[in-house]
Amino acid sequence: MIRYALICDKSHEFESWFQSATAYDTLAKAGHVSCAVCGSADVRKTVMAPRLSKSDQTKPDAPADTMPDRPLSAPASVAEQAMAELRAKVEANSENVGENFATEARAMHEGTVPERAIYGEAKLEDAKSLVEDGIPVVPLPFSTGRKTN
Repeated sequence: MIRYALICDKSHEFESWFQSATAYDTLAKAGHVSCAVCGSADVRKTVMAPRLSKSDQTKPDAPADTMPDRPLSAPASVAEQAMAELRAKVEANSENVGENFATEARAMHEGTVPERAIYGEAKLEDAKSLVEDGIPVVPLPFSTGRKTN
């Protein structure tokens, strides 16, 4: 595992773990590395001091100071924590309609299905059409269709 300090085009700094340097390069090239704060895929590595350990500290019973400061799945910053809380609240209080978002939102607006809190995915042109037709929608600051970094 390798930890990189990253920065997006909007100057948000964050860290993320990758299986290897090659794994990072592959994911970044495919657009699968995104800013933990704003979701931008324009991300690059920044200067970071390496964390080296002695070869005898790589054993499972290594001292705690050689292990990561937090679980890999835990948020690394206040912004990441806030984003995780927002995502949890949306998922707990809304129905994920997946790729049917535009259809469901339009049907609720037209009154053919009961109104309820929903979230999901929409193609850009479908989202623009909803907005142009006066249907209230808002983009979420996180991805709902796949696991993020």
